[in-house]
Amino acid sequence: MQIIWSILAFLKISMDRTISFRGLFRISRPINLLMVGFAQLMAAYFLVETNNQGLPVFQDYNLYLIIFSTIIITAAGYMINDYYDVKIDYVNRPNEVVVGKGIKRRMVLFLHTLLNLTGVGIGFMVAPRIGIINFIAAFLLWLYSNQLKRKPFIGNLTVALLTGLAIYLVGFYYQKSQLLVLTYAIFAFFLNLIREIIKDIEDRPGDRKHGCRTLPIVIGFRKTKDVIFLIAICFVSAIVIITFEINKPHLFYYFGGLGIFFMYFMFQIYQADRKDHFTKLSMFAKILMLVGTMSMGFL
Repeated sequence: MQIIWSILAFLKISMDRTISFRGLFRISRPINLLMVGFAQLMAAYFLVETNNQGLPVFQDYNLYLIIFSTIIITAAGYMINDYYDVKIDYVNRPNEVVVGKGIKRRMVLFLHTLLNLTGVGIGFMVAPRIGIINFIAAFLLWLYSNQLKRKPFIGNLTVALLTGLAIYLVGFYYQKSQLLVLTYAIFAFFLNLIREIIKDIEDRPGDRKHGCRTLPIVIGFRKTKDVIFLIAICFVSAIVIITFEINKPHLFYYFGGLGIFFMYFMFQIYQADRKDHFTKLSMFAKILMLVGTMSMGFL
């Protein structure tokens, strides 16, 4: 018995040296993960409602497997992103760096690989098409962190597409209410695209120092704002067209009301010119996504 306790104590000490659970909590962005899972649950409960056998979708364990696999692949994406961005983060947000401080670099790689393999495996357990989508998502998140993030716009577009895909995945699997789910996927796509560009504006000092060619560095601060306004026009146009196609008055009224806050959001982008302004705008975009997701309950 004494030998067993000695082995357990050794493992605990080794783990403490390699990984900090506080660091693991920070590097996996639990609030963002909860938002992803919440959006998928809302889409399933309020938009899909029943599975292909006519049972309430909440009684289908495959739904929870899809959500869990999405969450752990997303967490793996955050981890590998921090792994590659550690030097940039020492410039942009030195007090928030975890890789190399709270968690050793090799442990981050191990967790990233483990979570991705688990997420893809669970996807194949649900259905081959879900497994393939999970594999593509995991690969794109790695490619984004390794290369695409340092290129103008393509990195922003990749993350935004994956955000929209996370919501659409529920409707795609159950083959129900796909147009309605697509509306919210488009909503999440455009808002996240705008937020990713805002984050690039916020992170200019570190990105420029380490040779990244993000949109604000390539075309400049002011022109990047013009790109955001153009995206906003496309966003509003797409939501209006799909809302009229669905023809549900409640959805139209809700998005109409939300449009007022979105216009205020865009006005704040127009006025913003300091790092703390863009930090607040990034948080505002998250709140808009959360409020938009909650509108599913009013349908």
